[in-house]
Amino acid sequence: MYGKWNINHNICGQRYIPKITIFYKFVLLFCIISIFGILVSSFCSGNNYQEDFEDDDFTVGFHSDDDKSHKNNDKIAQEMSQDIRVLCWIMTGPTNHKKKAQHVKATWGKRCNVLLFMSSINDTNLPSVALSVGEGRNNLWAKTKEAFKYVYKNYINDVDWFMKADDDTYVIVENLRLMLSSYNSSEPLYFGSRLKPFVKQGYMSGGAGYVLSKEALRRFIEDSLPDKDKCRQDNGGDEDVEMGKCLNNVEVKAVDTRDGYGRGRFFPMIPEHHIIPKLKKLEKNTWYWKMAYHETKDGLDCCSDYAISFHYVPPNMMYVLEYLIYHLRPYGITN
Repeated sequence: MYGKWNINHNICGQRYIPKITIFYKFVLLFCIISIFGILVSSFCSGNNYQEDFEDDDFTVGFHSDDDKSHKNNDKIAQEMSQDIRVLCWIMTGPTNHKKKAQHVKATWGKRCNVLLFMSSINDTNLPSVALSVGEGRNNLWAKTKEAFKYVYKNYINDVDWFMKADDDTYVIVENLRLMLSSYNSSEPLYFGSRLKPFVKQGYMSGGAGYVLSKEALRRFIEDSLPDKDKCRQDNGGDEDVEMGKCLNNVEVKAVDTRDGYGRGRFFPMIPEHHIIPKLKKLEKNTWYWKMAYHETKDGLDCCSDYAISFHYVPPNMMYVLEYLIYHLRPYGITN
């Protein structure tokens, strides 16, 4: 039918001998460009989905407190919340109040005894604390110092433990209390995802969140911060590294937070990147593997059954984690 060109049923998938007209060259080029365009569009749509999702001022419904499948099943957790009092302060900024911070408040933040959002403006909807510090990465260390000053001044006698987390950190607060139940807040202690460079005893990753005991906070505010030889006075430097140096200089102990099987509990990335590291190309020569204070295992052995925190968690994943952790149950299996 097509004469000497020997073209099969559809032009895009054609097989032909080298002799080809300009028309068919054009059609073939059009097909290639169209397919490439679809692939690029699909890829870009997937990448932009998260950004678009975060821009929406959305709400997610939760199960009723009277739901029979959940009612009174947190009795032990509620008792622990009275004995192990935790203040959580969240590093955020005006542009993230609706994008991220409100979703921390709606999910895991409500399980803290005290929840504070540290920003540069007052937002009554969260609410947020307006610190007299500028926004941006160059001000994170200054913001951290001011936030802990505020916490120390206003809450030192109300709680026992003080956790700093980012607005894209997800925390299982019950597991945090379980770990802390083995320690005394009157001792100078410091918990988190421990990294080994820059500080003799290591320091805790800021993104994974870190926890100070009451005595650790006292030493940071009263002994370390005022002393230029113990704590950096300007706004420069990485927040988590500088905190590690300050605490090390006043003999606050960096605690090994792994469980009895050597599995981590605080994580600087989302769960899948620790469970399946090649998804993020977390090979042995990348920063996390180089900087982790203790050997980090691959697969499900990476993470404790009582894991505490994960970083880079977008709002949609926070709600998914809420469901998977607090609602979904395999029938016939009990803890």
